[in-house]
Amino acid sequence: MTERIGARAARRIALAAQGFGKARPATPERRHLLDQARRLGVIQIDSVNVVSRTHYLPGFSRLGAYPRGALEGLAWGSRPGLFEYWGHEASLLPLETQPLFRWRMALARDGAMWTGLARFGSERRDYIEEVLREIERRGPVTGGDFATGPRGAPGWWQWSDGKRALEWLFWSGFITTRTRRGFERVYDLTERALPDRIVHLPTPEPADAQRELIRIAARALGVATAADLRDYFRLPLEASRARIAELVEAGELTPVAVAGWDRPAFLTPDARRPRRVEGQALLSPFDNLIWTRDRTERLFGVRVRLEIYVPAEKRVHGYYVLPFLEDEAITARVDLKSDRKSGVLLVQSAWREPDTTHATPARLAAELTRMATWLGLERVEVAGPGDLAEALTGEL
Repeated sequence: MTERIGARAARRIALAAQGFGKARPATPERRHLLDQARRLGVIQIDSVNVVSRTHYLPGFSRLGAYPRGALEGLAWGSRPGLFEYWGHEASLLPLETQPLFRWRMALARDGAMWTGLARFGSERRDYIEEVLREIERRGPVTGGDFATGPRGAPGWWQWSDGKRALEWLFWSGFITTRTRRGFERVYDLTERALPDRIVHLPTPEPADAQRELIRIAARALGVATAADLRDYFRLPLEASRARIAELVEAGELTPVAVAGWDRPAFLTPDARRPRRVEGQALLSPFDNLIWTRDRTERLFGVRVRLEIYVPAEKRVHGYYVLPFLEDEAITARVDLKSDRKSGVLLVQSAWREPDTTHATPARLAAELTRMATWLGLERVEVAGPGDLAEALTGEL
């Protein structure tokens, strides 16, 4: 018979799989970040820098005040442990998983990618090959080195033809990010940018690679529906269904029924099942724990929506809103902004959730203070509305 799991137990399994509930290291460093990246399998990248760019935040949420330069070294330094590619969205991924995405790179070369970029790759292949030869000759380049061609409407259509060529080559695996200057990618040939030990790893068959990506997703999610597992690395629908069925048949995934979930779920046999989870964390809106909105609602009973692209007058909670994880519940959310000139972490609004406790204002204030120090800011100020703002101000 299919095992039944309670909603709270499922939440604890998911939190433990994501690295929550553990004591933070006294001195977080490179090895802790690399272990965390391997646990998560993927860290989303985003350019919005109103608080901190999102790829820095999962490390702080789980490890505390680690040196930001350690992540930069792992991603873009001389001894990389991560590489950039399209994992979930634009992502940092453990270096050893690079072969698992070569099937996606091969599909991109054949035009199975973002429609507009695929069309450009088909229509301008001679130009793309010319750009590739120039990189072979010149060495690392940026989009600014190929700022040629007409620009169109906002979005990727605003890219120059040179930038489009670089992005097509990136999707297709011919080039990758060697480093970044500011937030601008510096591209180079994949075989020059990545260590030889990675470049020369054998390329698995697509089904084998997809099966391993499902395994990674299952370990990172703890308990997950088929849609959750597929979404983690944005796998093709039919392929993900087939790979999940194969893993179930092999005994590597166990079907379970979670109370309150309207579809079957899956669990790895060795998933941790803690009796309780303790700790607190501010979560980036792009954090792996909450990036799938319907999963967040299933796990926590909270609707989390990204309001960056919502007109200001229609926003409910704010522009860059971080939910506050308190033990096993999301108990608050805060709209934050780093005022770097004034040295202040601004709380532009602060809101209660149904699971808010009497301890929430004090615990949230402590975590905000830790974040401000980590960001090199001097203090935290509540500068806006919300039904938690007054209590939070009192604690600060």
